[in-house]
Amino acid sequence: MGSRIWPLGMCFWMAVAVAVFSTSFISVDGDGTVFIDGKAAIGKIDDDFVCATLDWWPPEKCDYGTCSWGRSSLLNLDLGNIILLNSIKAFSPLKLRLGGSLQDKVIYDTPDDHHPCVPFANKTSEMFGFTQGCLPMNRWDELNTFFEKSGAKIIFGLNALYGRSIGPGGSSVGAWKYTNAESLIRYTVRKNYTIHGWELGNELSGNGVGTNVAADQYASDTISFQRIVQNIYEEIEPKPLIIAPGGFFDANWFKEFINKTTKSLDVVTHHIYNLGAGVDAHLVDKIIDPSYLDGEADTFRNLHNILKSSATSAVAWVGEAGGAYNSGHNLVTNAFVFSFWYLDQLGMAAVHDTRTYCRQSFIGGNYGLLNTTTFQPNPDYYSALLWHRLMGNNVLSTSFLGTKKIRAYAHCAKHSKGFTVLLINLDNSTTIQAKLAFNSTWSSPHKLRSQNKHVIHLPQYYKGEIARQEYHLTAKDGNLHSQTMLLNGNPLNVNSSGDIPPLEPLYANSSNPIKVDPFSIVFVHIPDVILPACR
Repeated sequence: MGSRIWPLGMCFWMAVAVAVFSTSFISVDGDGTVFIDGKAAIGKIDDDFVCATLDWWPPEKCDYGTCSWGRSSLLNLDLGNIILLNSIKAFSPLKLRLGGSLQDKVIYDTPDDHHPCVPFANKTSEMFGFTQGCLPMNRWDELNTFFEKSGAKIIFGLNALYGRSIGPGGSSVGAWKYTNAESLIRYTVRKNYTIHGWELGNELSGNGVGTNVAADQYASDTISFQRIVQNIYEEIEPKPLIIAPGGFFDANWFKEFINKTTKSLDVVTHHIYNLGAGVDAHLVDKIIDPSYLDGEADTFRNLHNILKSSATSAVAWVGEAGGAYNSGHNLVTNAFVFSFWYLDQLGMAAVHDTRTYCRQSFIGGNYGLLNTTTFQPNPDYYSALLWHRLMGNNVLSTSFLGTKKIRAYAHCAKHSKGFTVLLINLDNSTTIQAKLAFNSTWSSPHKLRSQNKHVIHLPQYYKGEIARQEYHLTAKDGNLHSQTMLLNGNPLNVNSSGDIPPLEPLYANSSNPIKVDPFSIVFVHIPDVILPACR
């Protein structure tokens, strides 16, 4: 087998190849280098980092004259749909967070805390435009039967406004009345339903959405909440996670809340809608602007620093992120272009030690991973599934030298040798030929050391020998607003039996750099380079 000699003490260059497939862009070529620090991980993510939400919104929920939720609510979703089942099972497992704006208006109609079970109804004078709603226990039973069948891991968002009143300034006053939530938790345990985590409240932190709760009161309620859960699960293992506050990041509020719940909280959740309103006509401009995308890094960084400086052992999650609030924007937040924002968010969150990222929504609104009517997966579903299968727990420090239009992230590979690189090209006309460079020692199954300790011999790969797997994602017909994603040039579609299509890679040797076409996304798994952080 032939070999190449690489000097030690310098960045090790690894040339990588890509099979060519057609593109509708007329492009020019540019070069760049992905630098990966493989000495140690800079962050960790959960195995089930990818998470999605199911919401409470009824069909009457409308934004800007469009009613986009259909029958996607926890109360009316068709649990018998085979695509819905298969799309969750494909993750094995997928975390599902059950909650949203209306969760703090839901009453649980349990046998030992019976209430009139009245559904949500439009009422403009009420918060969020709806009256109080109800979760009947027969529906809770149906949901849990489905969750068990699908293998989903469930996070349930509890009503944190129960028993409080709204003061003259719009803030909520008084302590949380936990009796109804306690009744639901006890019912759930009696039925042997598995809940991965119980979360208290939705968007009540800081200034809140609709209303807010002061940090010291929320901390006191969370301590009570944790004691209730511990008591109910006293003889049950594993115990569910205690999660809060599920709101928008406010540094002072979060710092006070975290410091007052150091022994009661497992997960700190925050929400992200950094693109603004769904009606914004400039959403795409924001999505493909690297400077705009960079702006959200401050939120991740600041929360990470608060957690590091606190005595808490709690970790950070993104509990809900739809990008554009008020249900998103049709043919933007449910189209190919949104994968630029979504995958960049996953990468950025992971870099800052965020353990789980919950996408709003799995189905419902204009930002669902599935189409609300047909249940067909939207492009972001496949982006999420590829991330879930390829990006491992250990996050690697990664940067790109070249155009600012390339977003680059790398992790140790998922349940496999080597590492995986994610490259996102936000440029509409430039094809990037990307080399890889490492600033640490590394090993290869084929590596041979010469008598000279200052050189490393790497093999020349012969035609047909696998060096890496590549997954190139593009929009059908080059249309960023397309709801059909191409993988290596082939459309991804569910078949007539409702099966999720296989996500097959291209196989390439190491003779050329990675080719990243204009407005495309590439995952590259390199199994034969073992970095110290990945051993």
